[in-house]
Amino acid sequence: MEEQKARQIVNEAQAQVNHLFQKIDEIAEYNQMKVLKAFQKNKIGEEHFYTVTGYGHDDLGREALDNVFADVFNTDAAIVRPHFVSGTHTIACALFGVLRPGDALLSIAGAPYDTLDEIIGKNENCEYYNCSLKSMGVEYDEVPLLNDMDVDFNSIPKYIKPNTKMVTIQRSRGYSLRNSLTIDDIEKIIKIVKDINPNIVCFVDNCYGEFTQKDEPTDVGADLIAGSLIKNPGGGIVEAGGYLAGRKDLIEMCARRLTAPGIGTEGGAMFNQTRVMLQGFFMAPSVVSYAVKGAVLAAKVFENTGFKTHPLSDAVRCDLIQTIKFEEQKAQEAFCRALQKYSPVESYLTPIPDGVPGYEDKLIMAGGSFIEGSTIELSADGPCRPPYAVYMQGGLSYFHVKLALVGILEELL
Repeated sequence: MEEQKARQIVNEAQAQVNHLFQKIDEIAEYNQMKVLKAFQKNKIGEEHFYTVTGYGHDDLGREALDNVFADVFNTDAAIVRPHFVSGTHTIACALFGVLRPGDALLSIAGAPYDTLDEIIGKNENCEYYNCSLKSMGVEYDEVPLLNDMDVDFNSIPKYIKPNTKMVTIQRSRGYSLRNSLTIDDIEKIIKIVKDINPNIVCFVDNCYGEFTQKDEPTDVGADLIAGSLIKNPGGGIVEAGGYLAGRKDLIEMCARRLTAPGIGTEGGAMFNQTRVMLQGFFMAPSVVSYAVKGAVLAAKVFENTGFKTHPLSDAVRCDLIQTIKFEEQKAQEAFCRALQKYSPVESYLTPIPDGVPGYEDKLIMAGGSFIEGSTIELSADGPCRPPYAVYMQGGLSYFHVKLALVGILEELL
């Protein structure tokens, strides 16, 4: 396809979704005010940008950073650290921090993200099984989805047992084609669980969901949430790390898993990252809105050109991820090649399918990001298995997403 024709298709799609952008802007403005008020309440000043060394004792900035996150997420406490290697590591600290031998963990919306399989211990023949939750005596079960798409709310009570200590709720779809969960969905799940046993810990994997709606899971009853700082809340500039926010007792248990009993949240040098983390968090509502607009545009472009997309362009957005199904690997690879070509970093590389730790299938990944693995920057990836879908996410600039879509159409069509 010629560039002029591809650009025309994208511009026509943009005209068709422009009316949806006003709602995205309203959400961004609301969340920006929420973040600004947290900064004002905690009197963030230049003294919070200084760094300490060694054990990291008496770090004013680290404490202020935790308090800002706690206020924005409407929780008692938070721990925000560069020491979290990834979102998966952050979630692992929550699971191992709270669960004990004899407890039961229940996943509500079907199977969780692929990288949690080894943490849970789904495969007893896995070489890492002896490091898993199941190996230390934690039981695990999951509530199957309805038609592989939706939460089966009516079946949740059947799976809750007397020793169910925690339910885990994954907000985003991961590498599945189920619907991502809205805040209303999460609120409904939590009410069902708490009506049965108010002591069950409701834990939400909030990755890809922060600031896509006005409320967060902790506003509707979640006891604990986790996320990665190289996704939404890092604003595209944070170099590494993660966060946990929730009940103070749970945060302290998770912190002791990250550091050690007796240290908890009180130690850990921040390696001069506090200013960047505060600045990225302040920028996050705007950056997330650019990514959401890009996802809406992508959905419309591919709907108009005959591909199956999920969610549809006019759906309620509760995460960043836009799925496009190609049904053949050749088209999946072509999409990723074109997106890589339109990346600001390593545009000259050609993505190919390869094995990635934590995944059974080969993956193809595209996206030249300033920060390795950053999924708030424009990227796309997917497992090389039917229906050969790509999971596109991110975009520090809406116009970068738009330009990339023109290039992808040229390659595909």
